[in-house]
Amino acid sequence: MGKTLFLLDGMALLYRAHFAFVTNPIRNSKGLNTSALHGFLNVVLELKASYPLTHMAVALDTSAPTIRHRLYPAYKAQREAMPEELAACLPWFHELCEAMNLPVIKQDGYEADDIIGTLARRAESEGFTTYMVTPDKDFSQLVTDHIFLLKPGRKGGPAECEGVIETCRRWEIDQHSQVIDILGLWGDASDNIPGVPGVGQKTAIKLIGQYGSMEAILEGASEIKGKLGERLREHAQQAILSKQLATIDVGVPLGLDLVSLELQ
Repeated sequence: MGKTLFLLDGMALLYRAHFAFVTNPIRNSKGLNTSALHGFLNVVLELKASYPLTHMAVALDTSAPTIRHRLYPAYKAQREAMPEELAACLPWFHELCEAMNLPVIKQDGYEADDIIGTLARRAESEGFTTYMVTPDKDFSQLVTDHIFLLKPGRKGGPAECEGVIETCRRWEIDQHSQVIDILGLWGDASDNIPGVPGVGQKTAIKLIGQYGSMEAILEGASEIKGKLGERLREHAQQAILSKQLATIDVGVPLGLDLVSLELQ
């Protein structure tokens, strides 16, 4: 059996589980809302039951600003504070991971996305097959023949595994890396990435299909007629910045060996 690494996007999975039970939360005998813990644990147990995994880790954000915040102070600024009941269960989340011998990895200055991207690329170079376990669409930019996006199922449904073919089909692109160009043009409301005003997903996909990259689109913007051409020319620098913000960093200086992530 080959080496398989499962990288879990911790906060994304906790948020997802918390809100999945928001109308009928799970509580323990002391009244603590354990919905997020319950949902996260179910994901881990389902992975262990369904896949021949050999290595696993959880990636988390920290409260420290990242280079994205320095490039664009409004990055993620619109997000509401974490729900109090979710915040209250975080200490227990760390205890749960410790009880399962599940490594939790975080580093100031970088997001969980960057940690997962860095470890996935490193693992690929060391002969692993890697699954990035997250509902976040941005991870599509990282898929390769040995790195997959695994979206946990909803309401008891099956998980969705996405590789290069599935990414290109879903985004209607020729190369998976073009996901970053689409996100740069379209923006991302959840992260407050501005993109180009008036350019939605369909328009971004159409432009990438015609030009191949954001850089080529902006270079040829003078030929694009009407409001679309005006917006591309007016917001060219914002588009470039948005692509930077949407690009997952795969060069996080992590001082750990993949051996330490072996399943215990």
